[in-house]
Amino acid sequence: MKLALSLLLAATLVTPLASLAAESHDHGAAASHPIELNAGKKWATDAPLRKAMQEIKASVDRTLPAAHAGKAKAADFDALGQAVTAQIGYIVENCKLDPKADAQLHAVIAEMVAGADMAQGKQGDPERASGVVKIAQALNTYGAYFQHPGWKATPLPH
Repeated sequence: MKLALSLLLAATLVTPLASLAAESHDHGAAASHPIELNAGKKWATDAPLRKAMQEIKASVDRTLPAAHAGKAKAADFDALGQAVTAQIGYIVENCKLDPKADAQLHAVIAEMVAGADMAQGKQGDPERASGVVKIAQALNTYGAYFQHPGWKATPLPH
């Protein structure tokens, strides 16, 4: 996982992260491959992954209400994108999952990376709020497919 996500983060200077996430760590399935449960159960996590996801969730929970109300500023979106990117870096350095769980996590990470890019305006200012929602959706997917005691889904705007 470290090598794959390190390559993914390193390539941010050259290639949009969303497309790279699909290419950098292929487990025999495309990025659009749906995430699956582990024989009907949630995938195991480790403490670094849970810590990083909790930090990302806290950032989203702070930004989402203002984004939904149309009151978030460019600096708010930029800060969220930077926070998500930093936590993904933390995951790269510290998370050690079973290879099958790792493969499933890549779909979640790819969505977060795409959302962070959108939030930071890399697809134009009108898409910034949509980036926050995309990250929130990825967090909700994480909670549905990975064991994280006490995890609560982020309510999404309608």
